[in-house]
Amino acid sequence: MEILLLKGLFSVLASCFLGLFYYQHPLVSASGKRSGYKKPNFVIILADDIGWGDLGSNWNLRKDTPHLDKIATEGMRFIDFHSAASTCSPSRASLLTGRLGLRNGVTHNFAVTSVAGLPLNETTLGDVLKEAGYLTAVIGKWHLGHNGPYHPNFRGFDYYLGIPYSHDMGCTDTPGYNLPPCPACPGHTAAMRKHQEDCYPEIALPLFENLTIVQQPVDLTSLAAKYTEKAIQFIQYASQRGHPFFLYIALAHMHVPLTLAEPTWDLPGQDPYGANLREMDALVGRIKDEVDSTAKENTLLWFTGDNGPWAEKCDYAGSVGPYTGRWQTRSGGSSAKQTTWEGGHRVPTLAYWAGKIPANATSPVMLSTLDIFPTLVSLANASLPPNRQFDGMDVSEVLFGRSNKGHQTLFHPNSGAAGKYGEIQALRVDQYKAFYLTGGAKACDGSIGKERRHQPPLIFNLQHDIQEAAPLDIETAEYRAVLPVANKALLDILWLIPTHSRDAELIWKVKPTRLKAGWSTTYEGK
Repeated sequence: MEILLLKGLFSVLASCFLGLFYYQHPLVSASGKRSGYKKPNFVIILADDIGWGDLGSNWNLRKDTPHLDKIATEGMRFIDFHSAASTCSPSRASLLTGRLGLRNGVTHNFAVTSVAGLPLNETTLGDVLKEAGYLTAVIGKWHLGHNGPYHPNFRGFDYYLGIPYSHDMGCTDTPGYNLPPCPACPGHTAAMRKHQEDCYPEIALPLFENLTIVQQPVDLTSLAAKYTEKAIQFIQYASQRGHPFFLYIALAHMHVPLTLAEPTWDLPGQDPYGANLREMDALVGRIKDEVDSTAKENTLLWFTGDNGPWAEKCDYAGSVGPYTGRWQTRSGGSSAKQTTWEGGHRVPTLAYWAGKIPANATSPVMLSTLDIFPTLVSLANASLPPNRQFDGMDVSEVLFGRSNKGHQTLFHPNSGAAGKYGEIQALRVDQYKAFYLTGGAKACDGSIGKERRHQPPLIFNLQHDIQEAAPLDIETAEYRAVLPVANKALLDILWLIPTHSRDAELIWKVKPTRLKAGWSTTYEGK
């Protein structure tokens, strides 16, 4: 381990230039695939806790996203696109590996006190693209391990600026709007250290630039500006040197606490969530403008979310749009973040590539953040890591408007509301959604939906019931036709995961342990 750390540290320090790390690789793979092929650039923007209904192009009740709506008119909007989990770390791990949490070992969130992270035997998208000659950077929230070899500089990223986990997992001097409200970092007296549950006064939130903490506690009011500035610098740096680049921007928006560079919401009638949404939209607009002015014809920009809105935050949470999960909410609890209802994992998604992706297009194809990994690897003329099973698929033909083939089946792992973390007890088969287990996360009114097992499963036809209000009658021919297909799909995935040779090498079990500073994650090899 010490040799690995020293080797990685030397590589990072030796390649420092103007605050941007890069490792130079041949621009054409050793295999000679598609000789002379100009590798495209990739910008992936991941919003945090954003709702499907937060974009005006999805749900016209809001008018806070003019830049994102413009991207929708100049590119492709996906209306049946899903995060691979309904909470932070598992969703991010799946995006960067193309694999479900039961394969990659990340089934729930890492804590401030976690000593590990995304298992080291996993290959990240950054690893593959870096090997293919790309300059790689991650700007924003990492949340996949922040100690030793789990740090992003050792997981395929040449440059890193960001926070190691969610920005409510440490105190700051600019705590912003949250429920419950958290105070600024306290002083040293015992009286000042009294705090409300779910706040983190013992740990000041750090901001990393590569391996160095450059600010602690983080000034949340300037964080968006820092992210934007460094993202633009990275695009310019790579473009000027003729390198293809992969830029992964994991925004703090729309996670609580909500904070603005210029707070204006104390005025009567102001909306903290809407103001924060407008700030995020402006940030994305600036990144898109830089892409257009620097590398427009050769850059894919892909915007999506890590999971649905955090409903228990009430007015500080986003909108699920029409995906209300009425079957669940009628009996209590939220049907958004942490759940397997549509509001928990159906996320707003846009893709833009001038001249390649058709403009003003809407795709109804069922896709997932799992697809980002294999799609970018294919477009980069690279190869997927061998001897492992991927849950995503190359959807480049869908992006280019030449195919309507997506997933026939999509699996939704438990993400905190009910059941064991990471287990699969809900799935899609075409337009049908089957639940073998249901439960609601904590709602704004404080209610929590009771965990319920269903045998036979609840099955909804989303084509006719996007609110998931009324499951099919088990006596109908429609139900009887779907049931065996859903059962077989579930049995197949549960059989394939432990029996696939590469995935069976190490299966991680994740257990939460309550500590003074928060939730710790412990891992047991199995």
